[in-house]
Amino acid sequence: MRKRPIAKILFPLCLLLLAACSTQEPPARTKKPYVDNLLIGLIPEQNIFKQMERYEPLMAYLSRKTGTKVSPKILPRYGNIVENFQSSGMDGAFFGSFTYALAHAKAGVEVLARPVALDNTSTYHGLIFVRKDRGIRTARDMKGKRFAFVDKATTAGYLLPLEYFRDHGIPDYKGYLKEAYFAGTHEDAVYDVLNGKADIGAAKNTVFKRLVKEDPRIGKELVVLARSPDVPENALALRKDLEATVRNRLKEALLSMHTDPDGKQVLVRFGALRFIETTDEDYAVVVKYAEHNGLNLATYDYKND
Repeated sequence: MRKRPIAKILFPLCLLLLAACSTQEPPARTKKPYVDNLLIGLIPEQNIFKQMERYEPLMAYLSRKTGTKVSPKILPRYGNIVENFQSSGMDGAFFGSFTYALAHAKAGVEVLARPVALDNTSTYHGLIFVRKDRGIRTARDMKGKRFAFVDKATTAGYLLPLEYFRDHGIPDYKGYLKEAYFAGTHEDAVYDVLNGKADIGAAKNTVFKRLVKEDPRIGKELVVLARSPDVPENALALRKDLEATVRNRLKEALLSMHTDPDGKQVLVRFGALRFIETTDEDYAVVVKYAEHNGLNLATYDYKND
């Protein structure tokens, strides 16, 4: 039997292999599309109309300065910010101190800048307050009373009371109080105590101070029993994979707007002097509070009971 030359056998095989290879295109690299619309979340610090009135001019200014449309989205609950980052395409948000600590641990968001208020402060602290006529002045007096928290994802409206009860030897506040509930906003917590729905409340001092000016009854009828250390005012943080050029434009626009005539007018309406750079280190006290109370930020269930 005559043997065929090995070259004649291999040549067709090579052609078949080449044809097979040519039909398999290399995997396409995923290229992130250019960002032309940023969705920025706003926590429910006050009612929706006041929030939009305050933030819409700032969003419009950032849109003009960055060339990227910046749109606000009011969220009904503090914890919704974390959920939206993970499921609804949020690009950033103005976080409270605890919501930032949570979102940083759960979703890797990165803080950018925060405002300096008209009184030259860039921080706030939490307050615990009661009606003057309820006779409550100590943690012992709170036994069997009603407590209005704000939300499980707030420093002033939840972490401060947790730390307060812990410091006074009360690890189980639910069993100690007659009722504990979440009012939803700092404003509601203040007014629930003022109007007698709750005996004790917790809220951030900036909201409490503003409400005292708007409603003199609050200053006359409520008394503050405790306060937390200072923590960063609501700061803008962005998802970690946001395009670097967009991130840098936003940062530059915020940090320099007090030098721009247009920016100055927006700042006045926003109620701030300027924006300052903010870093993770500024949230050390929030992380410390969480650790004190056995809260794992990466797994913490921020949904209100």
